[in-house]
Amino acid sequence: MTMSLTKAMIFAAGRGERMRPLTDHTPKPLLEAGGKPLIVWQIERLALAGFRTIVINHAWLGERIEAALGDGSRWGVELRYSPEQEALETAGGIAQALPLLEDGASSEIFLGVAGDVYADFDYAVLHAQAGRLAARPEPGMHLVMVPNPPFHPAGDFGLVDGVVSGDALPRLTFGSIALYDTRMFRALPRGTRRALTPYYRDTIARGLASGERYDGLWENVGTPEQLQVLDERLRLAAAARSS
Repeated sequence: MTMSLTKAMIFAAGRGERMRPLTDHTPKPLLEAGGKPLIVWQIERLALAGFRTIVINHAWLGERIEAALGDGSRWGVELRYSPEQEALETAGGIAQALPLLEDGASSEIFLGVAGDVYADFDYAVLHAQAGRLAARPEPGMHLVMVPNPPFHPAGDFGLVDGVVSGDALPRLTFGSIALYDTRMFRALPRGTRRALTPYYRDTIARGLASGERYDGLWENVGTPEQLQVLDERLRLAAAARSS
């Protein structure tokens, strides 16, 4: 089954406590690396991969995110905003944003990405997975896994023949890039604060989570030190390209 994977959601509602004091007056997704806000790198890469609707949830200083990004027309996409009074965590944020993701459709496969991750990952490779997920009688997910970074050496899950496992070794780290089925979140009342962790565990336990490994540049930007390292890396890369 083929389908058009055109919608993405960038999770941008976190307070960014470990980024303080930088996030006291600037929402974390608007912090810059390589001369560009983190979330703009994401939007540009999503637009390049053919995504046309991007939902952004926000809580802390959310009005600044909307003011900075606007309607998305400068990138050839439509930005839709899902404001939260207090951050609802990831599953709660998805449930809150379902009307923006589904547009009245019976269900929708969408790409979810964390607003504080930088990756050179080609989102276009995920289009092939969307049809397979949509054809399933039960909702599943597809996770992008990365080699374990120094701050998370134990990893999260195993990956065996394209299926995510809770038990298999070696373990990899979930890269905060995944395809989800909106059917999975319909039973969660809007406004409920709920993490995604139990959804991962349940879907993996039932054998409904596929996955792939990505070995390219991937950075989880959680601290000012990590932001500085990424900024220097991107600036060096830009200088090398222009020389």
